[in-house]
Amino acid sequence: MPGACIVDSGALVALLDPREEHHVWARENLSRQPLPWFTCESVLSEAIFLLHEPHLRALDQLLRQGHLRLALNLAAELRPVLDLRAKYASVPMSLADACLVRLSEILPDPVVVTTDADFRIYRRHSRLAVPCLMP
Repeated sequence: MPGACIVDSGALVALLDPREEHHVWARENLSRQPLPWFTCESVLSEAIFLLHEPHLRALDQLLRQGHLRLALNLAAELRPVLDLRAKYASVPMSLADACLVRLSEILPDPVVVTTDADFRIYRRHSRLAVPCLMP
């Protein structure tokens, strides 16, 4: 079992909105991951944009209960995050994706739970595949 479960916006939205295509997959896979789950502000911004009530309140509850935690200080990690975006400019890599790849570099024994196939392309520490769970 991984030491750090890192959650992307697609997986969060799928978990919280039963109408989402990957809802069952997200519910089953995230329920097996240790708490707390980790993410970043950019992922929250994307998820908030995509979710509607009552699913937004469910996201708030995950945060209030400490089940979902912000784990990246973008000000402190700005250079490596921007370097990742530059490296993957041809994909192109979003700020949220760059932050999650950076989290996978700094958290112990990580796994990224995502619906985004671009994570198959990204590398942590320039050469290592990003450990992922995806549909």
